[in-house]
Amino acid sequence: MAQAPTPTVPTLASLGLPAERPLVLVDVDEVLGLFMQGFGDFLAGRGYEMRIERFALFQNVYPPGGSEHIDLETGRRLFDEFFAGHCHEIEPAPGAIAALNKLAKSAEILILSNAPAQGERLRAQWLARHGMAHPLVLNSGPKGPIAAGLVAQTPHRTAFVDDLLPNLDSVTEHSPGTATFQHVADLRLRPFAPRSDNHPRFDDWADLGEAIEAAVRRAP
Repeated sequence: MAQAPTPTVPTLASLGLPAERPLVLVDVDEVLGLFMQGFGDFLAGRGYEMRIERFALFQNVYPPGGSEHIDLETGRRLFDEFFAGHCHEIEPAPGAIAALNKLAKSAEILILSNAPAQGERLRAQWLARHGMAHPLVLNSGPKGPIAAGLVAQTPHRTAFVDDLLPNLDSVTEHSPGTATFQHVADLRLRPFAPRSDNHPRFDDWADLGEAIEAAVRRAP
């Protein structure tokens, strides 16, 4: 099996982040932003329905009144179209802005998103418009390798937040010293989202922010 390419890891300095404080890496979709809600609104304008029936993406998208979800090729086309021109239309996750602003007083914040490259400009604009103008790094595939390269640049405590267990597991594998937390923003998705004892889950951002702060302030 071919190995995934090694990601290009930017330096913290090039992102404008000093290494003198703890570092917190945060996902966007279903963590800082209500992706499923926004993508569902976009799909409705294209004649499709979003039915939250499982913790998945394209398997929740149907033609109106249809009994079979859309195929992968159609899903990817719609996904790419959404990120190219509409990913800035999602709403922030409840409590995310206030919690992130509070964290930013004692830690550096880096946004680590698996968004397609064509969505980078709009995603950065969305973050800035909602008061979360922190450096944005795009990734593809598991987030462990790039997270490890980023956190290796600081001697301080680090944390990582994502909704997907494979990304959380990947970060634990590649950067075992990083505290990992799960958050699922969409109320409809939460009952279907798998959990893991390895990654504390906080679906309230106020509680999540406090847990992150406690983790990164803990003495080495």
